[in-house]
Amino acid sequence: MEHVLKHTKTYRFETLNGENCPTTVLYVLHGYGQLAKFFIQKFKAIHPEVLIVAPEGMHRFYLKGASGRVGASWMTKEARETDISDNIDWLNTLDQKISSEHAISHRILLGFSQGGATALRWKTNAQNTFDKVIIWASDFPPDMEPKIATFKGETENHFVIGTEDEFYDVSAQNNLIQFYKGVDFKISTYPGRHDIEPSILNNVLNIHNLKN
Repeated sequence: MEHVLKHTKTYRFETLNGENCPTTVLYVLHGYGQLAKFFIQKFKAIHPEVLIVAPEGMHRFYLKGASGRVGASWMTKEARETDISDNIDWLNTLDQKISSEHAISHRILLGFSQGGATALRWKTNAQNTFDKVIIWASDFPPDMEPKIATFKGETENHFVIGTEDEFYDVSAQNNLIQFYKGVDFKISTYPGRHDIEPSILNNVLNIHNLKN
C-alpha cells in the first residue's frame, strides 16, 4: 500500500541583476536536463534593470550513467499530481520572497521546453498576475486543457519556436502554432534550433513598453 509524507525540501534558484533596484522580474523556467545556473546565462543580454530569476526543477539526476554531468527535471510520470502541486507551492513561495526583497510591479514568466508546461500551470495557479507569459518550444500540457478558455482574450501570451527545432518537425511545429493561435497566443518564429534566441526574446519582451 502506497503512503505519502509531506516534508520540507530545499529548493534552488539563480538570479541576475538583483543589485539594480528592479521593479520588473522575469522568471525563466528551464527545460529537461538543464540546471538553473547554466540556463540563466542565456538571459544576460536582457535589460539590466530586469531581475532575472531562474528556479530549478526539484529532481536532479545524472544525464548519462551514474556520474558526470547533472541535469534537473520538473517532474516525471511518477507521482505526477503531487509534483505539480509541490512545484506550484514553491514557485508561489519564491515569488513571495522576491516580492519581499524588491519593489516588483511587473512580472513576466517564460517557460522553455519542459519548463513551458510548468509555467502554464503556474500562471493559472499563481498568487500574483503575470503581465506577460512566453512559452518557448513547448507543448500545451493535456491536464491544462480544461482551463484553455482562461487564456482566450488575453493579449500578452506568446509562443516562440525555431523553424529548425530538432524536437519538432514541420508538421508538429505547424500543429503547435495553430493550437496556440487558437487560444490567442501571439506567435514568433525564427531560423534557429531548440534554444533561447536573445534577439527574438528581446523583441517579445518589449521591456520599454512594459515599463511605460
